[in-house]
Amino acid sequence: MRSYLTPCINDCGAYGQCKLLRTNNYLYAACECKAGWDGWGCTDNSQAYSYSFQLLSTLLLCLSNLMFVPPVVIAVRSHYLLEASVYIFTMFFSTFYHACDQPGIVVFCIMEYDVLQFCDFLGSLMSVWVTVIAMARLKAIIKQVLYLLGAMSLSMALQLDRHGLWNLLGPSLFALGIMAVAWTVRTVRRRRCYPPTWKRWVFFLFPGAMIATSAVALYAFVETEENYFYIHSIWHMLIAGSVGFLLPPRAKPDAKVTPLKRRRGCGYQLCVNEHEELGLGDAGLISINSICTS
Repeated sequence: MRSYLTPCINDCGAYGQCKLLRTNNYLYAACECKAGWDGWGCTDNSQAYSYSFQLLSTLLLCLSNLMFVPPVVIAVRSHYLLEASVYIFTMFFSTFYHACDQPGIVVFCIMEYDVLQFCDFLGSLMSVWVTVIAMARLKAIIKQVLYLLGAMSLSMALQLDRHGLWNLLGPSLFALGIMAVAWTVRTVRRRRCYPPTWKRWVFFLFPGAMIATSAVALYAFVETEENYFYIHSIWHMLIAGSVGFLLPPRAKPDAKVTPLKRRRGCGYQLCVNEHEELGLGDAGLISINSICTS
């Protein structure tokens, strides 16, 4: 007589995942169905998503990341190369994370799911962080220190809770505080509002702030499992579009420094008299043939 125990029926098939829960001395098992499939073994397809719907949702979530291309171009043209590298990182891992995260059979994973998820979340938070810090117009060394501290702090926060709302709001509010202090100090020193031009406020800062606020509102209060594929796609496009508006223009040098005119000859000379070296006579009575090296 042979007997065996299996936690889930047919390992939940192609549209489910077997989940185990151990509490005290009891072990529970159940199938978590995807793509609208239902039943004990995810075999009920009465409300299942069609293949075309699965393909459409995957394409929307992946191709919406192409909205990061304009911010990358703007960052490169403005000589914000570090910021551009963060945007490229976010675009790449967000695309392949959502290709791997889809329910059903339209799935493509280039590496482990957990790695893709961590890199996607880290890239999204770092994109917000570096953009706001760049807007603060801090000194280069201070900006680099904040970038490094932000990356380490966000990595730690994502290991603690990847789906927490404060992982997004916390760094954003802290970076906005740094930017507000930097702008206030610059305004007091110059005795005029910073940024000084009204065009910067009307055509860039205000639209960018409105777009970013709308994206956060959709992410926090509107997104659900049912509307995830199109609301999250809109989130991708809005957050990338806001970066294109908010990223500051290339910083102008405070003063033009003209290079010093190059002096003729050597900076210093060491002259060796050939006759003295050879012991041929008094250096003052004969012509000097010198070799100069610098």
